[in-house]
Amino acid sequence: MSGAAKAEPRRAGPEHARAEPRRTGPERAPAGPVEGVWRFPVPAEEASVPLTRHAVRDRLLAQGMAGVRYQELVDDVLLIVSELVSNAVTHAAKLSPEVTTELAVRRGWVRVSVEDGDPYRPKALESDTGRTGGRGLLLVKSVTLQAGGVCDVERTGEGGKVIWASLPVPPETDD
Repeated sequence: MSGAAKAEPRRAGPEHARAEPRRTGPERAPAGPVEGVWRFPVPAEEASVPLTRHAVRDRLLAQGMAGVRYQELVDDVLLIVSELVSNAVTHAAKLSPEVTTELAVRRGWVRVSVEDGDPYRPKALESDTGRTGGRGLLLVKSVTLQAGGVCDVERTGEGGKVIWASLPVPPETDD
């Protein structure tokens, strides 16, 4: 596999189909981001962390999440991606040679998940000033909750785990 994270559109059924922008008039742009689901499989290597972050950022921008309205959301999603992929690469690489990030843009929500083949379910550690690491999941939970979202860890059917976070898309404002 090459070192680049390439988006693989997920098309498991009509609920995963990429929607066309909704237009209310010939000159009106879509009110929100274009919906869809994309997967970014990468090797469980340190170099995959920035590759995945950049691929997710590019996809978010391509879906219409550029500009001030979406800046905090995009920043939060990229921080979450960096932490979750980094954790998977650091802790699951022995049992999972590949890590897959999934980005789902739905009406009003953006969900990002990272799946690996390690069955260990991580715990969010409390802040400890004596440690230099180990607070990535705590950071993910904190950022997600502060944004009004939700996150969790689930087992996969193959015996691994998927860690996900869903964040609300900022509402359209009247200019």
